[in-house]
Amino acid sequence: MRAVMRTAAAAATALALLLTGCGGGGDGRPDGRIRIRFQSLAWQKESVDVNKRLVKEWNASHPDVEVEYVQGSWDSVHDQLLTSFEGGEAPDVIHDASDDLADFAYGGYLADLRTLLPDRLTGDIPARSWQTATFGDGVYGVPFLQEPRVLIANTKILEESGVRVPTPEKPWSWPEFRQVTKKLTRKGRYGIAWPLKEPVSVTLNLGLSAGGRLFHRGADGKVTVGMDESDQVVPRTIHDQVDTDHSAARTALGMGGGDTLPGLFGGKYAMVPLGFSYRQQVVEQAPKGFEWTVLPAPAGSGGLAQGVSPQTLSVAEDSPHKKEAVEFIDFLLRPANMVRLAKGDWMLPTGTAALADPSLHTADRGWATGAALATALRSAPAQSVRGYPEWKDKVATPALQEYYSGAIGTGELRRRLVEDGNRVLARYQR
Repeated sequence: MRAVMRTAAAAATALALLLTGCGGGGDGRPDGRIRIRFQSLAWQKESVDVNKRLVKEWNASHPDVEVEYVQGSWDSVHDQLLTSFEGGEAPDVIHDASDDLADFAYGGYLADLRTLLPDRLTGDIPARSWQTATFGDGVYGVPFLQEPRVLIANTKILEESGVRVPTPEKPWSWPEFRQVTKKLTRKGRYGIAWPLKEPVSVTLNLGLSAGGRLFHRGADGKVTVGMDESDQVVPRTIHDQVDTDHSAARTALGMGGGDTLPGLFGGKYAMVPLGFSYRQQVVEQAPKGFEWTVLPAPAGSGGLAQGVSPQTLSVAEDSPHKKEAVEFIDFLLRPANMVRLAKGDWMLPTGTAALADPSLHTADRGWATGAALATALRSAPAQSVRGYPEWKDKVATPALQEYYSGAIGTGELRRRLVEDGNRVLARYQR
């Protein structure tokens, strides 16, 4: 039902744009000015305000190229973009996330940016970030905002427990992390709550820290699923915390990230692993006097490595003004502007110059911890795997949910992820 509603909403949005004369892929105006449309997915007030101010600043300094701000939504963006691409009504500049680009890139809907991007921008953003928007031989988006998964912890509980407080320089190992959550647990309180309503990305992305990959690309370019010991470190830790140690709240397994915050504030959970941007909700929702801190996620043989899917800016292949669209993207992502965008979304910039800004290295609200993790962020393991959405929905999600709840063991989890998973992927690689 939700998918039907999303598709209907996307169709309605596309129709509304057409009827109001916003369609046409950014056609020029009668007065000779070029007009390009920028669809933003910013949704928090701070972020929306920053994006709109930057558009206004561009228009004031570029009289020959007018940018129109179009508000999109993360809830419906994939279906809405597909409808607009197929109808020839796509925005010129498209805000999305790198893990949503594969179908559009392989489908020919997005422009390959390799010959369009200025040297300043390509040199400022590290290769590890560009990899997240690279599909085949082309680059189909500019990754500009990213967030690690961190531990948001109740400071008072940590101090009273006497556990070693980790830092990015000396993080907890996965075995130590398990022992810490046991020590933080007592009657009426769990050491941690894992919000795993969507368990796959959490498991895969944190798995990089233990050296896990799960997806392996052969010399022929084909991808297969393989689950070795390193791939089992993270899921086994979570499973044991829930089912053996009882240091993780079973009731949190079906929650989204924000659902765990009341329990954190109320002392029911000592720590919650969340995306870095959740700090904003903590600031806005925490009761007066609540003290909290941001800790790095545990590390293993892969160090602090995590998989991420950064927010991206792409250009529609059908846009008649690709050059101007890329010039606008370059303006948005000047170092000072990238810092403004990052702070508006409570995330980290990908650009090295922006990331060096002193305001992102303060202890206040955990900014320094997040900035210290930025260089460890890598392309999510499933970023360019054809068939991943079906594998995730039909195989991995139900298997991991059953495993974490204790319904199946490690052997059955491995069989389903690998054997059932490879049957799914094989259909996409014939």
